[in-house]
Amino acid sequence: MPLRTLESLGSLAGKRVVVRCDLNVPLKDGVITDDGRVRASLPTLNTLLNQGARVVVVSHLGRPDGAPDAQYSLAPVAQRLSELLGSEVTFATDTVGQSATDAVSNLSDGQITVLENLRFNPGETSKVESERAAFAEKLAAFGDAFVSDGFGVVHRKQASVYELPSLLPSAAGELITAELTVLDRLTESPERPYTVVLGGSKVSDKLGVIGHLLPRVNTLLIGGGMLFTFLAAQGHKVGASLLEADQIDTVKNYLAEAEKLGVEIILPTDVVVASKFGADAEHVVQPADAIEDTAFGASGLGLDIGPETAERFAGIISSSKTVFWNGPMGVFELEPFAAGTKTVAQALTETDGLSVVGGGDSAAAVRALGFDDAQFGHISTGGGASLEFLEGKRLPGLEVLGWQ
Repeated sequence: MPLRTLESLGSLAGKRVVVRCDLNVPLKDGVITDDGRVRASLPTLNTLLNQGARVVVVSHLGRPDGAPDAQYSLAPVAQRLSELLGSEVTFATDTVGQSATDAVSNLSDGQITVLENLRFNPGETSKVESERAAFAEKLAAFGDAFVSDGFGVVHRKQASVYELPSLLPSAAGELITAELTVLDRLTESPERPYTVVLGGSKVSDKLGVIGHLLPRVNTLLIGGGMLFTFLAAQGHKVGASLLEADQIDTVKNYLAEAEKLGVEIILPTDVVVASKFGADAEHVVQPADAIEDTAFGASGLGLDIGPETAERFAGIISSSKTVFWNGPMGVFELEPFAAGTKTVAQALTETDGLSVVGGGDSAAAVRALGFDDAQFGHISTGGGASLEFLEGKRLPGLEVLGWQ
């Protein structure tokens, strides 16, 4: 059965439509620092509002412990959504209480309200199915139909993602449809050469995607904290750099498997080694096989790929027809260790083909480093969800919408 899309719901004029968005944006002192996910929700919301639907937006933000917590309120998000839509967005101060009931009751055709953070209610993330179902039933009472458009949570079995869609006529929104179209191209029919760039801190987070993509890609570029486990697997010392010693044997197996398949796994030849973790740390560029041969000795730690590696990676990326990137090349939040990530991001903008930024820290990095979303073929809104899709895992929030 194919994924049910908005068209399957027919006309929604005058109907109350509960929309599960992913508005989990970063906040600093109550101010949104990256509104990418809010912007990504606009196409579906505008489609529904233009139809004359009464739109009830639900989402989570952060990881509150099943109770109200002011620092995780969706109030700033509702305000930003109002600015982006150019119309009033009302806000309910609870999830299924009196405020939410009143906000939904007061909606007219073509109007929108945002309910407070779903995770303020323990039923949203409960491990007990009956508790999730009970919360989902209360949410379902607010709608005549349900639209799932929070791609960043479709890999979670949570009340608003998994139980709620079965209680109302339901379909995927435009964001989820767009995400799946791109991810399908990455797994089923990638134009070649096909390069995957993996970074981030832990190799254990990426083992599944490495294993699933190895038979499908031409080249795999490794950066970020995970590179040191690969270097250790080749017998190199890595000083105080991030290392998952328990994954060394697994990495060795992947290196052998790649050689057998004719897939190039390219590791850094140089690394930026620092005396400590901090923007003010002394640092030097060092060959990747001699990380401990500095004045810092065994206490030195690698915090970015080196310039030689960055240029090599950029050349491979820009000459590829399909590129998927997930995970920064270094500690991009600290200016001295951002160059590798910036060089890789720039190369993706110059690719004559499909360039996909795989959500999460990668999406945050490109925006923090001054790039515009339009410079890339696609920026995913779901880092974890996109990785699990590329691992070939079953995603409960999609299966409940008919996807197989």
